Amino acid sequence: MFKGSFTALVTPFKNGKVDDQSFQRFVDWQIAQGSHGLVPVGTTGETPTLSHDEHMHVVDLCIRTARKRVPVIAGAGSNSTEEAIELTAFAKKAGADAALHSTGYYNKPTQEGLFLHFKAISDAVDLPFIVYNVPGRTVVDISAQTMARISELKNFAGIKDATANMERQSQHRLLIRKPHAALSGEDATALGYMAHGGNGCISVTSNVAPKLCAEFQNACLAGNFRRALEIQDMLIPLHGALFCETNPAPVKYAAWRLGVIESPDCRLPMAPLTDASKKTVDAALAHAGLLEVKAAE
Repeated sequence: MFKGSFTALVTPFKNGKVDDQSFQRFVDWQIAQGSHGLVPVGTTGETPTLSHDEHMHVVDLCIRTARKRVPVIAGAGSNSTEEAIELTAFAKKAGADAALHSTGYYNKPTQEGLFLHFKAISDAVDLPFIVYNVPGRTVVDISAQTMARISELKNFAGIKDATANMERQSQHRLLIRKPHAALSGEDATALGYMAHGGNGCISVTSNVAPKLCAEFQNACLAGNFRRALEIQDMLIPLHGALFCETNPAPVKYAAWRLGVIESPDCRLPMAPLTDASKKTVDAALAHAGLLEVKAAE
């Protein structure tokens, strides 16, 4: 089962192209810092503006760099079921441990359409998949009842829940009858999600605070919520600051600010971070002790 802190990796760019060397160094750093797993080419990885070739290249590069030291859950979501199957088949061929699939954004499928989408993926490719429910991005919400239906599919392995709805995890826990990964997709409310029986988080913040995010998850999994709350107080300004503008512009700036990637560049239509937002991110990094840690290193 997938559990702990999984980083929703940024995709570094250089001169408009994927920066392979920066990405590989970043993956190695994430593992050295204690991240429990990696998730390339999700929303934070700017998959909407990657070509198919680039998407598959980043997945392959992540898997080859990780070298089975931690699990890799490859982003494979699409609002086209056929395309999602194609990306899942590639992820399996490349050696991913699982695939991550969002709902049919823009299409606004019904609950039955959502179930049939995941059923088609499960039937087509024998690879575990994680269902990513993020209605703030996709407009559609997978109901707890529909998620229970999806959980009966043979390759269902878990959920990334970014609804920030604390009762949803308890509903899933009661309705889903087989072991599965219950992963928060929303850093600021991950503490509550874990208290409701979750077992991990696919995190944006762990791009820049992997050690603290991993320690936070270890504390929650051990039932040490006092320590988890201490870390939460360190990170809560950062959780907010990394969404002061649309993800991933703030987190790429923060990663660049800490020197763990070589450029903060995003692809249009993602704009560079404003000066005011840079100050917000800097203050949050300082609150978490990350700027001082970086200077000391």
